[in-house]
Amino acid sequence: MPMSTPVPVAVALEAKPLPAAGLRVGVDTVEIADVAASLQHFGHRFTHRLFTADERAYALSVPALSAQRLAARFAAKEAAIKTLNLGQRGIDWRDIEVRRDDDGGCHLALHGRAAQRMAELPPCDTALSLSHDNAHAVAVVVLLPRQGTTSLPHPLTPPP
Repeated sequence: MPMSTPVPVAVALEAKPLPAAGLRVGVDTVEIADVAASLQHFGHRFTHRLFTADERAYALSVPALSAQRLAARFAAKEAAIKTLNLGQRGIDWRDIEVRRDDDGGCHLALHGRAAQRMAELPPCDTALSLSHDNAHAVAVVVLLPRQGTTSLPHPLTPPP
């Protein structure tokens, strides 16, 4: 089979400001077995320390899926902490809440210090994605400045 000669392709790219300038993404994974072990060992103390009443009600409503659902919510809290740069501030785990939408999706509801930190940022849209299988749960939290606003400060810049 004869080999063809590669044809060089040149593409001119125009430098434009990206709409995602200032985008922040936080990702976290959690082993479901670790959450299951904490549920078994600590029970009520574990769930009440980390999760809101609504999160507990949803996650514990199907016992066979409780560890998966709680692991996904814990991953979301960790991803949000990374995205909001709250790791050094100390935060109540329940200040970051995962709420279910009517269509089955989820979004974050922020309270306390998490809400305060969000208010310090330029107006932005948030997105949350959760997934889990039998072994792992993963969450991705995205903050994107709204069009026409200043970009978000670099995540390594300490909050005021």
